[in-house]
Amino acid sequence: MEPAVLRDDMVDSLEHESKGCVHSDAVSVAMRAVPRHAFVEDDRAAYADRPFERFGTRVLAPSTAARLLEALAPEAGDNVLIVGAGVGYTAAVVAEIVGECNVQAIDITRRLVYDARENLAEAGYEGVLVDRRDGVNGLPEYAPYDRILLEAAAIDPPQALVDQLAEDGRLVMPLGASDQALVTVEGGEIADRLGGVAFQPMLVEGEQADTVERNRTRREDREHARRDAERRRGWQQDWIDWDDQV
Repeated sequence: MEPAVLRDDMVDSLEHESKGCVHSDAVSVAMRAVPRHAFVEDDRAAYADRPFERFGTRVLAPSTAARLLEALAPEAGDNVLIVGAGVGYTAAVVAEIVGECNVQAIDITRRLVYDARENLAEAGYEGVLVDRRDGVNGLPEYAPYDRILLEAAAIDPPQALVDQLAEDGRLVMPLGASDQALVTVEGGEIADRLGGVAFQPMLVEGEQADTVERNRTRREDREHARRDAERRRGWQQDWIDWDDQV
């Protein structure tokens, strides 16, 4: 079956009341236009509503991507930052709406940055800028942004991303740890909670997903340091005097 037909079927299912992920004409038209098979190796599976794993990161299911895009609500000409570029699919859909030269995407994993660049070029969106950055710092060179999409979970909205928003800008992100909610942030405050989600946590330096053996993370290092500080030394132990036990 032709990819365009599979793509239309995919979006039709996302618009159906059983899923109800796509509501706006802008997201519907954009998702019908972007060749998702350029971002997922299996042409037919590319249009199935399920996630994939690639280079240690999760490629979002179309329904999940649609929820993010509807919450983001980008408009033509908006300046948009995607934090967590992944394979580049979400950036391509946003580029279809706002224009490819208005989209910047960053990822902490170098291999994914190269992959996203290649995928976007193959799909016809080579004007999207993809750079290797620590997402928590955003991309201040192109700020302010009308829209910022964070495709990873964080306990609090990263302050650098909030600071890089335009005055009336919007940040969309999964908020929380084990219990996450999709939220919008406007004016530095949480504006809306849009239901539960399950995303991988935001990575920091030393947590890249493309290493052969995953590096010890900063969080793990802090925990080891805390435990070590609290560990009782030999002279602090409650020694048993066995002579008294006879």
